[in-house]
Amino acid sequence: MGLPEVVEFGRNFAVMVRVQGPDPKGLKMRRHAFHQYNSGRTTLSASGVLLPASFFDVDMARKCFGGGDVSVVVTVASVVEHFLSVRYRQGVYQVRPELIPGGQIDVMVEGMSKIISDHENGDKVTRQWFPAKVLTMIDVPQSSVALQSVFDVSLSSSENGWEVGWSLASSSNASQNDSDGNYKAQHGLIDGVNLSDSSAMFVVLGFSSSTCEDLPDITVSESEKRGDLLLAMGSPFGVLSPMHFLNSIAVGSISNFYPHGSCKKSLLMADIRCLPGMEGGPVFNKKGELIGITTRPARQKSSGAEVQVVIPWEAMAASSNGLLCKEPHADGCKDDYSTISLRLSGKNCQPNSQSFDRPNIGTSEDGHIDFIPPSPVDYAATSVCLITVNDGAWASGVLLNKEGLVLTNAHLLEPWRFGKTTVTGGRDGDLTESHIVNKNSGASYQQGGTGRESHSILPETSNVIDSPLSDNNIRYRLQSNGYRSIRVRLGQQHPWIWSEARVVHVSTGPLDVALLQLEYIPDQLCPISVESFCPSPGSKAYVIGHGLFGPRSGSAPSINLGLVAKVVRAKINPSNSSMGAKQLEDMPVMLETTATVHPGCSGGAVVNSLGCMIGLVTSNSRHGGGTVIPHLNFSIPCAAMEPIFEFSKDMGNLSLLQDLDKSNSQLSSIWSLAPPVSPKTEPSLPKLPLELPNKDTRGSRFAKFIAERADVSKISTDPDQLAKAPDEKIQSKL
Repeated sequence: MGLPEVVEFGRNFAVMVRVQGPDPKGLKMRRHAFHQYNSGRTTLSASGVLLPASFFDVDMARKCFGGGDVSVVVTVASVVEHFLSVRYRQGVYQVRPELIPGGQIDVMVEGMSKIISDHENGDKVTRQWFPAKVLTMIDVPQSSVALQSVFDVSLSSSENGWEVGWSLASSSNASQNDSDGNYKAQHGLIDGVNLSDSSAMFVVLGFSSSTCEDLPDITVSESEKRGDLLLAMGSPFGVLSPMHFLNSIAVGSISNFYPHGSCKKSLLMADIRCLPGMEGGPVFNKKGELIGITTRPARQKSSGAEVQVVIPWEAMAASSNGLLCKEPHADGCKDDYSTISLRLSGKNCQPNSQSFDRPNIGTSEDGHIDFIPPSPVDYAATSVCLITVNDGAWASGVLLNKEGLVLTNAHLLEPWRFGKTTVTGGRDGDLTESHIVNKNSGASYQQGGTGRESHSILPETSNVIDSPLSDNNIRYRLQSNGYRSIRVRLGQQHPWIWSEARVVHVSTGPLDVALLQLEYIPDQLCPISVESFCPSPGSKAYVIGHGLFGPRSGSAPSINLGLVAKVVRAKINPSNSSMGAKQLEDMPVMLETTATVHPGCSGGAVVNSLGCMIGLVTSNSRHGGGTVIPHLNFSIPCAAMEPIFEFSKDMGNLSLLQDLDKSNSQLSSIWSLAPPVSPKTEPSLPKLPLELPNKDTRGSRFAKFIAERADVSKISTDPDQLAKAPDEKIQSKL
């Protein structure tokens, strides 16, 4: 099924939900990015999913509705929670949810219209609103716990904290009446540790119609992988003009999911640009299968970065007390949603030795699939490491070989050279529960969010061996930079394994690269596969890195899908070329991609559809005001890092890395986003006498200035002499 077919198929299930009611003080519009307010009444809108009859218990729905034919719609609770009765908002959940007096909910279904007679202008067709009522509210606790676990990583830093909602929502509008102590509790606007509660709540609506019986069959996606394509459908700003905004689409990919290592996903993070009003809409995969429902995004306060949140359909159906149904399918995974919330809250977290090495497809005795093999891109993510410096700043790295050589960015170790204070802009606190290789004893300990240590034994799959690089071979020393500890979290096992690392090389040339060596090397490392052939513009590019959430989240690296927007090439001098050519080589020196890159992704891998590395993530761009532009970023192509990959084969010849330290004014100008350095020949000025008779006159002073200018013009602009001059550092515009 192609993308156009998926869009047409999805229109059968996507609807718009409109909620309106009395609001004399204009309070119910708070924290909403758009609304209509007229004569003391507020109108809000969101998207919804119209369910076929096979997706809900028809008898239970009719009983809640009061009898008769009923069609069922699921949408987010945030659009109706302000209009619910006071008793229900105060937590009396035994009371059936009902609207305040004067409140009204309507549903618009695409393709269902009515004809209005107009004798003067003729009959006209208009879209029809169907009055709806609330059947029940659904709380998805496992999704709330998963989302809260993501928020908890930033509780120690208020400036890097997270909130739920659209960036277009007015913060001043949200806080002008916060002095009312009961407002937040009554309206579900809860801060702090309960921030995620309302984001995982949904409302089930019913309206009188037999539409659900005419809907086509739909299936639920059996498995989702990071990097998979997804399509979201909804009505952004729909209430403002349904004719223009009903059932718009957005296309993106699955960036991450929680909990990591479980087949039962309770939360999906999507790399997709949804707009206000699309929350509550359905999300499909490339086969037209239902994945889940969108909610409001998670937004980082400091950077304004938004991550779209998707609640999987299976998680919702499991929390609906039998009202919603899910399709039976092969479930070799033994997890259920009741144990996922315990695992995320820190209980029942027993170490295991499950390896994420490349698996084989297997089936159990009953014919069910035991596990689903990862895609090439998903497998490449096991080669991407998380690097911390002093347990504060963090970035990503790429494992190059089975001897524990890790490639990352130089600005992680020497940020002052690149105009940075830290890589991520702040400390991240303690590490999450994981195994850390102890340098002295070869054992490991677990370190949780409280900082307490409890000794344990390394998994049986870990075979700790000494590093192949001795101290005598390491020519770079961390002496005066103040870094006391560099630790690397490997990505091929869960729970995660941490190992201390030391610096092998930090490039002083124009390329932002550095090499680390693990002090002790676990067994079954998964090095990345490298593709030195430069990709063509328009080809797919997947960015894999640890953006935004950091080490305390315990999450796997995110995978964001984009395209290679441009390949920047340069003529490289043979002395600066690693290819040993006898003439200038036209080599790729920079990749521009449209994949999302957030702080923390630096040092991550850019891979193609086959899972082969084509570049190293280096930087993104910012507006003049400091706002990050995540979809415009820059990477170092693998062809420009050939000495590093050559060195990684046997790690015996450190002289291979010396080419990286050679200065190159052309590369420096490219990576500083400056115009290329090219000698210019200025027009000759007329020769004027150096000694003028009347020096006190105004004209003589001007003539002297011209004469001095002529002396300056005599400076040679010969390219050979310019090459001998020391390179000046060009301030980067990144």
